[in-house]
Amino acid sequence: MDEVPGSLGTSASFALRLGQTVFSSASLLFMSMGVQFYSYTSFCFLVTIMGLVVPWSFTLALVDGYSVLVKCPIRQQGILLVIVAGDWVLSILTLAAACSTTSVVDMLLRVDGSHCPPKFCSRYVISAVMAFLSWFLSAASSLFNLWLLPSL
Repeated sequence: MDEVPGSLGTSASFALRLGQTVFSSASLLFMSMGVQFYSYTSFCFLVTIMGLVVPWSFTLALVDGYSVLVKCPIRQQGILLVIVAGDWVLSILTLAAACSTTSVVDMLLRVDGSHCPPKFCSRYVISAVMAFLSWFLSAASSLFNLWLLPSL
């Protein structure tokens, strides 16, 4: 069986998971630095989803790191199925949270600047960008693992 780059237990997967963790943490940090983020449901949704993505990605980064160190990739269908399902769910939720946050920030910027001071709006924009980057890496790793699943 050929090794799919980016699938669970490879160094590419470790890099993808580490990137997800970094971007999700940055998104959570930039959104939480704004005192007013509780005023909007989509911002709370982003914080909740990023709060779920960070431990998921970090745990799988640890699994990938261990698999790379011992040179024994995980090739059990049941485990991989759970990881693919979790990746897909979190990927879709991350995309939804990033899109909703972007639309609210866009609305706040278009409506007379009184609703969102520039300092807070720029933080919200950076948080949304980090969420999109996290989604991109999450979608990539879930596609690589889905590609590997039928060969098991």
